[in-house]
Amino acid sequence: MPIFRSIVFSAALAGLIVGAIISVAQFFGTVPLIQKSEVYERKAEAPKPPAAHEHAGAAHDHDAGHSHDSAWEPEDGFQRNAFTVGANILTAIGFALLLTGIYAIRGRPVTWREGLLWGLGGFVVFTAAPGLGLPPELPGMPVAELAARQTWWIATAAATAIGLCLLAFRPAAWAAVLGLGLIALPHLVGAPLAPESHSEVPAALSHHFIAVVTLTSLLFWALLGVSTSIAYGRISRP
Repeated sequence: MPIFRSIVFSAALAGLIVGAIISVAQFFGTVPLIQKSEVYERKAEAPKPPAAHEHAGAAHDHDAGHSHDSAWEPEDGFQRNAFTVGANILTAIGFALLLTGIYAIRGRPVTWREGLLWGLGGFVVFTAAPGLGLPPELPGMPVAELAARQTWWIATAAATAIGLCLLAFRPAAWAAVLGLGLIALPHLVGAPLAPESHSEVPAALSHHFIAVVTLTSLLFWALLGVSTSIAYGRISRP
């Protein structure tokens, strides 16, 4: 029970701190880019004025359009920011539980440098490797089917994690070959492709978003690795 308590308490503390810091970084980094993209998205979804021969049915179509329920989304401002902060903290706590669980299994003190390495490993597994095939997308960008993207993302993260573990903990030639093969396999198969369609979102804005999201994720995992190692080391200390 003391080990379980140390895992939970240290993960909650580290996740709360890192989630709050990353939320601030997102407010100045990714959020403005998303808001710009949503302007292009709304512009693309705006209904075009009907032609002259369409005026007869315009009133009927307008009335019928009100019968469709739009999906709920948080309002801009405090509500949206609160949901962002809450989601970031919960995500950070979830990944912090993964890291502190690994520290507990290893059964020895973990320095902040080793924690940083574990955090960078998490960045490679959950951001860098899947991002090579499925980079972050702004609203209004064409994307592949959700189920296909989720399947490929999970398979890529799992294969990369196993491959890195073989490279790091099995000093043998067969482990190195198998590990590199597992890391490369999802990319040889290829990520699901988005349908070819025009997007109003400028390519420069999309590239900027990918860079900012990647750097923010790198900061997230570096802070999470260091903070979980420090928190777990102090809380689990007899």
